[in-house]
Amino acid sequence: MAFQIVAELCTACGDCSSVCPTNSISAYKGVYRIDPNSCSECEGEGEPGSPQCVDACMEDGCIIPV
Repeated sequence: MAFQIVAELCTACGDCSSVCPTNSISAYKGVYRIDPNSCSECEGEGEPGSPQCVDACMEDGCIIPV
């Protein structure tokens, strides 16, 4: 499974991109998106069950599991 960014909620701040250990988050058409093929949900990184992009995002509900 991977995560996705809800475009309508994304403010394009880039906070999520800078913390992604797999570099799966990139700018796309004025907002950010997550590549589901490389997103590991931060498995093996930091606290289990706590993806770093979700923790970094200040917009509630912007980054959700697919």
